[in-house]
Amino acid sequence: MSGYRDEVQKPPFPAPGGTDAATGTTRMPHVVLIALYYPPSRASGVYRALAMSQLLAQGRYRVTVITAPEDYYARITGSSDPSLLSHIDPSVRVERVRLPDGHLRQDIRDLGPLRVNAPRAVALLDAVRGKLFPDRYSTWIPGVVSRILALDRRDPVDAIIATGNPWSALEAGRIASRLVRAPLVLDFRDSWTLDQFAEKPAFDPDHPASRAERRVIEAASLVYQVNEPMREWYAERYPREEQKFAVLENGYDAHLVPTPPLRIRAADEPLVLGSVGTVTEHWPHEATWSGWELARQHEELDGARLRLYGHLGFSPNAAARIRTMIPGADAGVDYLGGVDKTDLAAVYDDLDVLVMSIPSSRYVTAGKVYECMAMGKPTVGIYAPEAAASGPMQGYPLAFPVSELTAPAVADAMLRAARAARELTPQLREDALRHARRYRRAEVLTRLDQDLWRLIDHDRSRRRVR
Repeated sequence: MSGYRDEVQKPPFPAPGGTDAATGTTRMPHVVLIALYYPPSRASGVYRALAMSQLLAQGRYRVTVITAPEDYYARITGSSDPSLLSHIDPSVRVERVRLPDGHLRQDIRDLGPLRVNAPRAVALLDAVRGKLFPDRYSTWIPGVVSRILALDRRDPVDAIIATGNPWSALEAGRIASRLVRAPLVLDFRDSWTLDQFAEKPAFDPDHPASRAERRVIEAASLVYQVNEPMREWYAERYPREEQKFAVLENGYDAHLVPTPPLRIRAADEPLVLGSVGTVTEHWPHEATWSGWELARQHEELDGARLRLYGHLGFSPNAAARIRTMIPGADAGVDYLGGVDKTDLAAVYDDLDVLVMSIPSSRYVTAGKVYECMAMGKPTVGIYAPEAAASGPMQGYPLAFPVSELTAPAVADAMLRAARAARELTPQLREDALRHARRYRRAEVLTRLDQDLWRLIDHDRSRRRVR
């Protein structure tokens, strides 16, 4: 079960949820969270949505999560981690709404008779649906809206939070919030119309996606981005809605991956470096592996291994392509595959130096940034100095970021981190952990709790009579 409960403190002031007409008692606000990626999904966004639901439910709200059926992830995305189901708090009501997914299936054996026998007609229907809402998951919208309406009849909804991607979750939230007359909070854990890696607009202003994004933002009461550059970009794009935009950073889940004890490897033992998390095409692979090859020629890394724990990409099609980018065991690199959250503590305990190779974008703050800091170990940061990861790592005393994305710079950072691993003191480690603790989910999501509370309280006087 979730370990957030001990981290949450309930506020001293009364709930804004109103009074139950039948009992005359104060009613805790009912919040609906729309999140396609929720356990047992293993997509990167699942931990943010899981933490939102847990912390809100264990604070001062009754929470319902609208998500996909459990078999959807293994069947469609090919990425499922059933162990995450045990972390859903029993107080969270989970409503699993079917997503018609014939158009998402890759295996011809799973397409169904209509798509096999009438592909042109089906393609036409898909095109029409795409014009109505430009997202391949738009078939989910009617079911989500219908479920929220049914929920509202039984248990009035006080606020709706929709996290994206997919962007159909935001559109479903927009429609449902209008129908049940509840305020809408949007959580952009990714960007919709910004290409975060190219750092430029992904669509023209008149593109259907741009129009759809504008529509949901105009309907929302509050819109979160994950870092300040993202907030600034959206504020410039939508100046009339600027007051709605705020930053809700990512963070780490202390109970899922506890900090390992301090351990210094014996002087005659080779160091073990490691990276934990999904390996993607967007990694700076060339600089990482060329730098590693240079670094392991030095005495500090004599006999050292670099272990990779994590899935290759987020779909089966990506795995084979990414595998060709990674050196083999003869280069001192061991790819050990995915690992359950329950086993991560042992993995981190065995690593002396963490290697964080992530995309160099001002708009992408990877979740592993926060998790690495929480381990209290020397961390090599392979990303450009202007990348978003530089923000939370600023001031972390065990950070060894590269000065530039070149092999010599990567090798230099690895060697400095290796020396730090041999010389790590309890005081330096405690300083690092003190810096990391400000990014615990319970700390970061305090803003969501407070903002949502004020929003519901402000909206109470304008809500319909229940």
